[in-house]
Amino acid sequence: MTLGKLMGLGLTALKSNVTTLDRPYKLNYAITYWCQSRCVFCNIWQFRPKGELTLDEVKQFAQKNNYFKWVELTGGEPFLREDIDEIARAFKESCKRLYILTMPTNSLVNHDKVVAKLRNILNLGIPRVAVTLSLDGYRELHDKIRGIPGNYDKVIDMARRLKALQKEYPNLFFVFGYTLNKYNQGQFEKTFEMVKQDIPDLRRNDFHINLAQISTNYYGNADLDIKANDQIVVGEIAGILEKRERRLGIIPFVENAYMKRLILYAKTGKQPMRSRSLEASVFMDSYGNVYPSIMWDKKLGNIRDTSYSLGPLLKNQAAQEVRDAIKTGSEPAQWTACEAYQTIVGNVRSLF
Repeated sequence: MTLGKLMGLGLTALKSNVTTLDRPYKLNYAITYWCQSRCVFCNIWQFRPKGELTLDEVKQFAQKNNYFKWVELTGGEPFLREDIDEIARAFKESCKRLYILTMPTNSLVNHDKVVAKLRNILNLGIPRVAVTLSLDGYRELHDKIRGIPGNYDKVIDMARRLKALQKEYPNLFFVFGYTLNKYNQGQFEKTFEMVKQDIPDLRRNDFHINLAQISTNYYGNADLDIKANDQIVVGEIAGILEKRERRLGIIPFVENAYMKRLILYAKTGKQPMRSRSLEASVFMDSYGNVYPSIMWDKKLGNIRDTSYSLGPLLKNQAAQEVRDAIKTGSEPAQWTACEAYQTIVGNVRSLF
């Protein structure tokens, strides 16, 4: 069953190379905008959300859009939702071909509670459950960037707990999510060496590298000065990539392709590849508003107005305008892992 679901995801992704998909196979869903962090490169923590989708509404959405093979539950801090495990269950029960569920965390929610919720999710039998632990620097730097004293140590404790949990659940995977920005540029190697003191078997492959970007519909950070120095960042990403272990497999191949094009994006500020936004993936915020991606502030509509079905939103005038923008190369420049992976596997011929 696991192999079949993996093959289903892979074949759908590859199909996007030769034809236009009629519906996305990945959902990026911000289940809440509540967040305890005080990040210097993001304003989500300043939101005071009201009217977010209820669990019953999420269940209806999952039932009416039961074709997702990959679901990312993000935030805010997704573990602030007490029903995160029930949200995961809703997608697992409705999306019979679901292969992977991904979630980030700032590690600030009570760790006993997080582990309990993760156990519930892992017991659902989703073939691959991946957790990203946000970590943007060594102890003092991470705490400064995230605005929470002691946050670094909480991340390390969470990593140790996840390592222990992996012994029970082979479907659990985790990485550190390192977001390059103005405040930590040039500091990755120092961060890596410090984390390695706490986690001796740490590898550079255990870090996923992001680049802080501007998004009005997600981060709400258009007023922030977060852009890193291009020259520093390009050299830093190239150095990280050079020192990573070379491993076989689809995921390492895609991750390697993502980082190479992250260097290109940092150099030029331009979209490295024609995206598969809306076709392969969509972004839905905690209120049910649907967008092509987390970086593209082009609202397609709200699922509450379509009886929780995505179909009408994928066919309306706004959606057609998105497709036209992609075809003409006038889409906003963006390169985030949330959309980059499906963009890469949807442009395989350009990789060789």
